[in-house]
Amino acid sequence: MSWRALLFLCLLSAAYAARGETAPITLSIGHDAVALNGPWRFQVGDDPRWAQPGFDDSSWEDMDLSAPPDANDGDVGITPYASGWDAKGHRGYQGYAWYRLRVAVAPATGEALALLGPWAVDSTYQVYVDGRLLGGVGDFSGSTPRAYGDHYPTRFALPPDLGKGGSMTLAIRVWCGPFAVGAGGIHVAPAIGTQAAIDARHRLQWLTIFEGYAVDAVPALLFGLMAMLALCLWPFERASRAYPWLAVAMLLSGIQRGNQSFFFWWQIETIPEFVLVILVLVSSLSLGTWMMAWRSWFKLERPAWLPKAILGLTLFLLLAQLLNRLPVLGVELPHWLGRTAHYAVTWTRYAFVFTFCAIAYAGVRLRGREGLYTLPAILAIGSVLFAGELNALHVPGIWFPWGIGVSLGEYASVVFDVLLAVLLLRRLWSHASNTIHPEVSA
Repeated sequence: MSWRALLFLCLLSAAYAARGETAPITLSIGHDAVALNGPWRFQVGDDPRWAQPGFDDSSWEDMDLSAPPDANDGDVGITPYASGWDAKGHRGYQGYAWYRLRVAVAPATGEALALLGPWAVDSTYQVYVDGRLLGGVGDFSGSTPRAYGDHYPTRFALPPDLGKGGSMTLAIRVWCGPFAVGAGGIHVAPAIGTQAAIDARHRLQWLTIFEGYAVDAVPALLFGLMAMLALCLWPFERASRAYPWLAVAMLLSGIQRGNQSFFFWWQIETIPEFVLVILVLVSSLSLGTWMMAWRSWFKLERPAWLPKAILGLTLFLLLAQLLNRLPVLGVELPHWLGRTAHYAVTWTRYAFVFTFCAIAYAGVRLRGREGLYTLPAILAIGSVLFAGELNALHVPGIWFPWGIGVSLGEYASVVFDVLLAVLLLRRLWSHASNTIHPEVSA
């Protein structure tokens, strides 16, 4: 940092002090990037004047975005991850809020500056510099913003007159929807630095996102392959309904698992669409089809009313899930109805747990050794379907090997696919042997 830059920053701070305004945070960037932890000035509400550099925010509260280096989001492994405004005096708040920060930046000679947006935000945001909109994450064109997810790495080029450094006012307009899971606002501070440094951090953030959700894409692809393998066995046992049921169940589980990657890698699917299609429709149908798949696999004819009971449970769970998720979609429900829907989801899932265990028990008893061969696969897929219930029993739900979050469901999905592949290939080999050497079967 040259003596001229130091003199400039000192004079600038003195000028702000003389005007009675908050002095900007002075940053010497060099060839690197610096996280803008603040403290930022923070205010709930929404007013376009708050983007302007001359606005007096001295009455606003302070909001520090710093966090312990090992604090993560509990999902992908994003670090350092700060708690949201829910834990900082604004519990349950939904809607707009603004963050403002004055900075005076002195980059290395000849270096142009860029801005790295806040990596994890509930739920959407826009970035302004000296009143000029640089961009953001989410769609603000409607009366209510459309949110696509809570962490999309984004970089912004600063205007030419600010790209060489100096004093500037950063303002971030955040909207938090009813579907927020991280308790509101910014969780990872934005950063400012040279274009090369910001580009490097931006690539690293996307690499973390890719790695974090590649662990969902892999079991999803395996589910698809297992569905095709199951259908390969159907021509040998046309009377059996196990294989089409298995194929449908695995396709639904593959969609549910693989959609995580689709949702977080591309800004295509909105959060309400994710809630309705995946969390309500696919998850409910998946439970029902897995019950029917194992019933057919074990050829359980009794009780005869079981298929109707499974259908009833599936439809009831779908309706309960829909009612339970309506507040997340912005639809207010009477308190009693919301509580009823919540308990309906919980107890219907318990009914599915009981049904699943009853089918497994009856199937192993009926099929003997063949049933015991199937039991490890049943336990694995049960860990996928009922991970939430296992977590309530204090079974750990996620681990962070190499800093990347891998859930119990992801581990169990891969284990299940391997075990099921062995079972299906064993049956396929048996049918192929009988076809080539029919006298053996005779």
